[in-house]
Amino acid sequence: MIKRIDRIISEQTNYSRKEIKKMISMGIVYANGKIINKCDNKYDEDNVIIKISNEEIEIKKHIYLILNKPKGFVSTTDVVKENSVLNLVPDKYRKRKLFPAGRLDKDTTGLMIITDDGEFAHNILAPNKHIEKGYEVTIDIPISKKMISDFKAGLVLKDEQCKPAILTVKNKYLAEVRLTEGKYHQIKRMFGVFNAKVMNLNRISMGNLVLPSDLKIGDVREATQSELEKIQCKI
Repeated sequence: MIKRIDRIISEQTNYSRKEIKKMISMGIVYANGKIINKCDNKYDEDNVIIKISNEEIEIKKHIYLILNKPKGFVSTTDVVKENSVLNLVPDKYRKRKLFPAGRLDKDTTGLMIITDDGEFAHNILAPNKHIEKGYEVTIDIPISKKMISDFKAGLVLKDEQCKPAILTVKNKYLAEVRLTEGKYHQIKRMFGVFNAKVMNLNRISMGNLVLPSDLKIGDVREATQSELEKIQCKI
């Protein structure tokens, strides 16, 4: 995409427009080996090498962040709300138009992807892509064989038919649920069919990516290329 040089630098760094203007006036900003003397010079951000005092700026078209979501935060782009998941994102990414790729309820924890890439989000969320999500679920009554069989057959929630889901028992009250869709409050409603209340819900995987064990609750970091491929089940 063709953009002004000051906009490219602003989006890719923590520099303010005022700081960028000053650096350009000092003659220390280079684009493709040439000194930049105007803030409104335009370049294709995919085909430009920008240096500031001989230090090259890493240009990333999109950002992909992995968040271990804590309880109490909502999946909204409204950063005015103190409990938006975007308020957990480090300041250096805040200039981008980030959004959560898929919702997790306020009291649900675990793996969440935050990005500015709409196509990527569609590819991992669209039902026809069949990207599986895994959850650890604690309920208030013992897990039954009927729950397992009915999940596998595909439950009906009022007028909504659910796709088959895999329910694996971990202990009397703890199970892992794997499904390929994301209806409103789906897992809570599925267990509600059996008059069971979900006490704790934690997303542990998306596609082939398991929530990294070193990512503490509330922590955010950039996803590696390998992790992005795992989410999309490419590896």
